[in-house]
Amino acid sequence: MNVTRPGSPIVAGLASFFPILEIRDFQQRIRDWISHGGRVVSFFGSPAVNASDVNLNVVLANETNGSLLFLRSSRGRNDSYHSLAIEHPQFQCFERECFEQFGVKPKGHPWLKPIRYPSSSPARPDSYPFYLLEGKEIHEVGVGPIHAGVIEPGHFRFMCYGETVHHLEIQLGYQHRGAEALLLQKNPACLAPLIETIAGDSSIAHTWAYCMAYEALCGVNVSWEIEVVRGIALELERVAMHLAGLAGMSSDIAFLPGGATYGRLRTTVINTSMRLCGSRFGRGWLRPGEVRFELTPETLKEFGDALRLLETDLKPINDMFQSSKTVQHRLKKTGRILKRTALEMGFVGMVARSSGIPLDLRARFPGELYRRVPISKSVEESGDCWARAMLRIREIGISLKWLTSALAVLGKFPNSSMDENRLNSPWKIQLEPARAASVAIAVVESWRGEVMHCLQTDSSGKISHYKVQDPSIRNWFAVALAVRNNDISDFPICNKSFDLSYCGQDL
Repeated sequence: MNVTRPGSPIVAGLASFFPILEIRDFQQRIRDWISHGGRVVSFFGSPAVNASDVNLNVVLANETNGSLLFLRSSRGRNDSYHSLAIEHPQFQCFERECFEQFGVKPKGHPWLKPIRYPSSSPARPDSYPFYLLEGKEIHEVGVGPIHAGVIEPGHFRFMCYGETVHHLEIQLGYQHRGAEALLLQKNPACLAPLIETIAGDSSIAHTWAYCMAYEALCGVNVSWEIEVVRGIALELERVAMHLAGLAGMSSDIAFLPGGATYGRLRTTVINTSMRLCGSRFGRGWLRPGEVRFELTPETLKEFGDALRLLETDLKPINDMFQSSKTVQHRLKKTGRILKRTALEMGFVGMVARSSGIPLDLRARFPGELYRRVPISKSVEESGDCWARAMLRIREIGISLKWLTSALAVLGKFPNSSMDENRLNSPWKIQLEPARAASVAIAVVESWRGEVMHCLQTDSSGKISHYKVQDPSIRNWFAVALAVRNNDISDFPICNKSFDLSYCGQDL
């Protein structure tokens, strides 16, 4: 089995197709790939056949030719290897995570600190080695982990000179639930309810990645109808969360019309999801080999009406937001990430695109869906809070246009019932057992950035390792860099402009 092909968001095959490389060859192939315009999608450890060893796995991408590559090496659990983060800082968070989970040390890593404090790690949150600045005028400001708002826990340690932030260190891990370990305890065909709670605002993206990876392990391809409905679910999630982000940014800078109107329109979107699948957050909508949703002439009409309402009501509030001097003053040149920094650190999703990097899996790894129903790309150049807000506005418009095209396709499909779809209908296919000794990787462009799920099976076909990656683990460092040389009072709007997930990073 080998379903790797250009433009596909899936890499899958028998484990024997991906041989264990010597560590020098492994690292050299990574360097060669990056030197030819590639980048790292993920780097992670997994248990080896020999219990005293650890497999080092890397997923690489090249947007130029739409190719994904999966490579493996192996080291002893208490062994080491030369850190790739020294040459390519985009590896910094991955090597830290691998060391924390498996004990394989990246020699020379410049910032080898805890990521999320799993139970296997001896590190504890109260002994975190914060970076220190010295000087009589330097003062520290600690925020969190418990915050005044109804948000997730995380600690932010600011090193300030007067009101200016010179350094921010972000300590996370308070939301660690052991999600990857939990996924190994269940029937692999029935993991969707757990997957949907990895990051509640990205339920669809994570579940779709899981479905694609598991279906690849089973050696099946889903119908065109299922692909279209999954895409509709993903784009509705994107629109809803971009509207939530704009509402939050508006509230943070006291632009009350934006806070009220964007929040109201988000409700329209999530209510549309509820009408289609029974859940405002899309839970229960996607399952391996099927979709569960309501498709009747009535729901099609309601869907179309909602899209038209959104397009009509968005124009005046977008114009008001973009022309407001208050909004421009607070957002422009605040929390800037330069393009070269984003490239060097390997930031993804909105963070990359708002800094001038056209990084969108839907364009370069479109799969069948986005190849047949293409979606436009949007890029902003300034890399500041303004750019991240403008990107949201433009991507909402792009997604609404795509949803209108998808609605026309949807109208040609047979009716569907949320309660039950017949096996071997366009909405539900028969799944074979997962292939033994195999690997499957799937990537999805969530509203926040690329989501990756990797499933590996042992010789009996049981899932031996499940790796989940949310884009937040890569992008939290961008928040720390963005606030440097900004006033500490600008931190809330900087943080909201990125809108990263604590639980998605902490798993």
